[in-house]
Amino acid sequence: MKLFALSAALAASVFAAPLATHADDLTVGLAASTTSMDPQFYVVGPNSAMARNIFDGLVNQDAKQQIQPALAVSWQTVDDTTWEFKLRPNVKFHDGSDFAAEDVVASIKRIPLASTNSPSSFAAYVKAITEVTAVDPLTVRIKTDGPTPLLLNNLSRIAILPAEMEKTTTEEMNSGKGVIGTGPFKFASWTPDDNVVVERNDSYWGEKPAWDKVTFRVFKNSSARVAAMLAGDVDMIESIPTADTRRLQASDKLKVVNVAGNRIMYLHMDQDREESPFAKGPDGKNPLLKPEVRRALSLSINREALVDRIMDGQGVPAGQVVPEGYFGYDQAIKVDHYDPNKAKQLLADAGYPDGFSLTFHASNDRYPNDSKVAQAIGQFFSRIGIKTEVATLPGSVYFTRASNLEFSFIMGGAAVETGEASGVLGPILETYGEKAGQGNRGRYSNPEFDKALGEARRTLDDAKREELLKKATEIAMTDLGVIPVFYLANTWAVKNGLSYEGRSDGYTLPYYVKPN
Repeated sequence: MKLFALSAALAASVFAAPLATHADDLTVGLAASTTSMDPQFYVVGPNSAMARNIFDGLVNQDAKQQIQPALAVSWQTVDDTTWEFKLRPNVKFHDGSDFAAEDVVASIKRIPLASTNSPSSFAAYVKAITEVTAVDPLTVRIKTDGPTPLLLNNLSRIAILPAEMEKTTTEEMNSGKGVIGTGPFKFASWTPDDNVVVERNDSYWGEKPAWDKVTFRVFKNSSARVAAMLAGDVDMIESIPTADTRRLQASDKLKVVNVAGNRIMYLHMDQDREESPFAKGPDGKNPLLKPEVRRALSLSINREALVDRIMDGQGVPAGQVVPEGYFGYDQAIKVDHYDPNKAKQLLADAGYPDGFSLTFHASNDRYPNDSKVAQAIGQFFSRIGIKTEVATLPGSVYFTRASNLEFSFIMGGAAVETGEASGVLGPILETYGEKAGQGNRGRYSNPEFDKALGEARRTLDDAKREELLKKATEIAMTDLGVIPVFYLANTWAVKNGLSYEGRSDGYTLPYYVKPN
């Protein structure tokens, strides 16, 4: 029996802060809007970050995505397919009800309902679970269909709700019904695309937050977000536009927090259809099916120039889906260096000496400089003879259409939500299915990749699992199931008198905003 027990818990100190309109209020400027108040509906950064303010998992991730106790204080493996969790006593939900094992059971069972119509569901995080049992009020046993070494990582993504919420729909939660967790803040209100208001949970099981009320205001326009920060209308903003970093750093009224991020910006191509709507060779067929074409596209991109000139240094060129230092990173895989001549030769070898026509779709309000990055990449493609048009759309339209496979070539971002490579390899590269590859909008499929990834997910031995993840990464990067471009940096600005550690997952969590 292998015993896992961690004694540390989430903690923050309580301070008085004469910075906001009210002494104990905080106003935060967000770059993207929460699209749902259902914490189990959609795996996307803004939703997951907001959920962490209101809900806990059995375990949570710290600022470096390491697993920490939350609603579970300890856990052990009974055998290769059975885990037992001891729950935290004396925890209450925001409605005053007691937290117990039945709430965990119901929350996990709710995932299929919450996955209905989801652009990218949480189903992948619970697909290995075959049974969840309440042994007693403070003990839960979880059985899996095989050894599941990432169970803790996966469970850190699953918000725990009261048991009576098991049948509550996403639509009901979006109306405000049942947005009840155990987290440091209680839900107060949500105005889509405008603001979310939360209030301090005085019954929180950990140290109490410093703030009575937090108002999250959405500023999709980066200039407006910066202006609000400089004017003192907000106490904190996230996702500093690269062009404004130096201006904010020069202000004596605030400070900039900059940490390495876990989000990869990548390109997804239609690798499924012989005829694709926005990628056509002279014969009308889809050129993106050919690996030589995908490699040519990768070699045509000057990643260093993108990071230096468009991102103002806030990024790192990427050759695989996780950055160096993360579990599963393969030191042997190098970034494709800019080589337009070789790219042209590969196109000719693939039968496209005169290129082909391509429309490249991307969001224009979801990631830092996403529209500018897309336009620059389009220019790189044009320079090697590909007749490229770039079309950018608001994220609210773009991601739904991309998930419906309306495009041929797209740009996306994926974060290492589980803290290791499988957290990205699975969602964007695993063969698409009901509970797999939910973010695989290019429909890449390679049985050897799926096999290596599947074996990694069943291997409890860390060293063996890492080698399998490296093997899966090598297969996918040889095929170029996606084209990695760069890793984003995560940035925040806070008023003087406040501190924020910054997080590799990019989440903005006021619980960790501390007055000095």
